[in-house]
Amino acid sequence: MLNAFLKFLISALALYLVTRLYSGVSFEPGTTWLGVLIAALVMGVINALIRPILLLLTLPINVLTLGLFTLVINALMLMLVAALSPLNVSGFGGAFVGAIILTVLNWLIDLVMPEKLER
Repeated sequence: MLNAFLKFLISALALYLVTRLYSGVSFEPGTTWLGVLIAALVMGVINALIRPILLLLTLPINVLTLGLFTLVINALMLMLVAALSPLNVSGFGGAFVGAIILTVLNWLIDLVMPEKLER
């Protein structure tokens, strides 16, 4: 339980870092840390429920593009999170770049995070 909570907090921090690193993704003015946590929670639910279905439905396109279409799916998921939370995204291009940055940040976090937290 503690590990899942720590992973959630780290994901919220990664989402916040994306808003600081790239101007195409931002939080609404006056958003508190509660808003950041809500956006991270929405992202977690969407990535757990909707993203796998979309990846399965787009599997032929993903195979043809050698997995690059996953970046499009990630951008769409970020746009959906923005529609349901205090996150703002400046169109599909902003979501695309933001999703790439978020993917890289999550990859870096996974590299430095101890194995015990991942279980």
